[in-house]
Amino acid sequence: MLLHTEVFGDGEPLVFLHTGLQTGLLDFTYQREYFKNNFKVILPDLRGHGKSIEDDISNFFEDSAKDLLETLNHLEVESAHIVGCSLGALVGLYFAKMFPQNAKSLCISGVLPEKPDNWLELHNENVEGQTQLLHHEESVKYFDRVHKSDWKQFLYMGRNEEWYPFEETKDLDGIACPVLYMVGEVNKDETKGAIVYPLMKENVHVSIIPFAGHLIHSDQPEIYSKVLDLFISKGDQV
Repeated sequence: MLLHTEVFGDGEPLVFLHTGLQTGLLDFTYQREYFKNNFKVILPDLRGHGKSIEDDISNFFEDSAKDLLETLNHLEVESAHIVGCSLGALVGLYFAKMFPQNAKSLCISGVLPEKPDNWLELHNENVEGQTQLLHHEESVKYFDRVHKSDWKQFLYMGRNEEWYPFEETKDLDGIACPVLYMVGEVNKDETKGAIVYPLMKENVHVSIIPFAGHLIHSDQPEIYSKVLDLFISKGDQV
């Protein structure tokens, strides 16, 4: 499907893939302003988010990667730098594996490289938080305004203990482009990727950002943007 997409600026294509329950315009706002003067900043709403109306998320990650390719083709973009956090990073990872010729580089954050030993406990905590969200009237009204599709379907997807694609995050097989793995020091399960990913292939760069957690681009937007800028300009140098 074609994704609702906002485009800012001109230059090398730079795609930002938003986190869950966000949209292209609501997420990566600092980065949009930072990069739009030198890049063509492309901000799609992933399927089922924002104005990308879709209620079939049964094969979300693969379908989302295909959506992104179709959208880039529509924009006449042959290849782009792909940047994503959390849900968006997972889509970016799939995209770079499925369509390596269309990814100039890949920057991911908010990703678990392996299944934590206490995954069941973490999963139950997330489900509890999502259940509380559904009972918070103002939050429900807000997300109803933001999303044209039924956004609650993503909460229901997350109730499945097996929803997270650890089979894909555990390796970088099939990715041809340079990779930047950014992680906040607060999340110890995510920081493991800074060790394991560079051992898997050449041209993998890592950046551990202090005083940041799962959403580094929001917690430390200036540092995140400068590191990403450096990576894009020098990422092909081992």
